[in-house]
Amino acid sequence: MADAKISIEQIKKLKELSGVGLTDAKQALVEADGDFDKALEAMRKKGLTKAEKRGDRETREGLIESYVHDGRIGAIIEVNCETSFVAKTDEFKDLAHKLAMQVASMAPLYVSAEDIPEDVMTAKKKEFEENFKGPENMKDQIIGGQVKKAFADKVLLDQPYILDDTKTVAAFIKDAIAKTGENITVRQFKRIELGVTE
Repeated sequence: MADAKISIEQIKKLKELSGVGLTDAKQALVEADGDFDKALEAMRKKGLTKAEKRGDRETREGLIESYVHDGRIGAIIEVNCETSFVAKTDEFKDLAHKLAMQVASMAPLYVSAEDIPEDVMTAKKKEFEENFKGPENMKDQIIGGQVKKAFADKVLLDQPYILDDTKTVAAFIKDAIAKTGENITVRQFKRIELGVTE
């Protein structure tokens, strides 16, 4: 029977890595016939599915974190969650710190694509339309892709995460949502560079 080859250490490790409860972790190992990697993959999928559902929940707690690099570049960021309990955990503080580092390092202008002002988006679209040389029947699709690409590095959530560029900042936050069991959002940030004014 599968239960016999499942140790409490495996269950605890799976719980820690996936952010699920002990019972769910044990059940996943039983279903995976003791295969730890298979169980972890199943739990991650389940955790991320739950994270998607948590995305609608309100975030009124959180903290403001800052990061200063070499006395020349500074960033301050507001990261929100659902409860003050989670906001006070080391994991949440670490997440906020890493996001402040991201802002300092990658200099985004907007939190999400929805935050890009309509006039800025329209001006960029117009610029691409004026220089368009491709097939007319593909114009909207190509210009749409060019506009998205032009803003990708300026939108925090769409940027590659600096400590793991295989994922975006949005995916990094989603992992944290799966682990904490709470919705997490970035409300605002500000980046300052010595000698540079906006």
